[in-house]
Amino acid sequence: MKAKGKFLLAGLFLVLFLVLIVLVKKVDVADIGPEGTSIGLSNLNQSFHDMTGENDTLFKITEYLGYASLALVGVFALVGLVQLIRRKSLLKVDGEILALGGLYVITLGLYVAFDKVAINYRPVIMEGDAHVEPSFPSSHTMLAIVVLGSTMLLLSKYIGNERLRVLLELLCIICIVTLVLGRLLCGVHWLTDIIGGVLISGALLFAYAGVKDLVTKKDGGAEASE
Repeated sequence: MKAKGKFLLAGLFLVLFLVLIVLVKKVDVADIGPEGTSIGLSNLNQSFHDMTGENDTLFKITEYLGYASLALVGVFALVGLVQLIRRKSLLKVDGEILALGGLYVITLGLYVAFDKVAINYRPVIMEGDAHVEPSFPSSHTMLAIVVLGSTMLLLSKYIGNERLRVLLELLCIICIVTLVLGRLLCGVHWLTDIIGGVLISGALLFAYAGVKDLVTKKDGGAEASE
């Protein structure tokens, strides 16, 4: 798929995410949350939450997987730093790494913004918290999918051993599926929180994939002209 197609998919995921926000804010809103908080698409969310209940073990697994995935941010930051030191110019750092840094910054900005803007509230009051906190979209889900997904997009460039690359890609997929399903079933989020996290992650990843293709094409053309 060409970069243009990836940007179109990024836009589609973003539109779906925005549509979901409108639905959550306007459709079937009821005071079903802790402390009487209003929850959008309440019948759907409440029915799914009643079906899954709460599972502390799954919650802890997703927490640990989320923290472990963040270690990859440090790995790529180190790769970029080493390139910067060796090449003595920020402009000579691999374009994919610079774009990845931009992706991380945008994702972190969204994480902070969603933590401040209450679109939906959690179905439970978390241990150690005095009050219920915002939960849409699942920022934990968003962070993990973006970090693991972008890692998969870069493995072919930085891992030469094909078997190792395939193994790492499979590991990333397993971690993403486990984290999304675990977060969905552990009971600390509404169903729409997880869907929102997946949609915004898809928008960010397709946008990054498009930028990465453009950067790779540009770098390839520059090398060919030298």
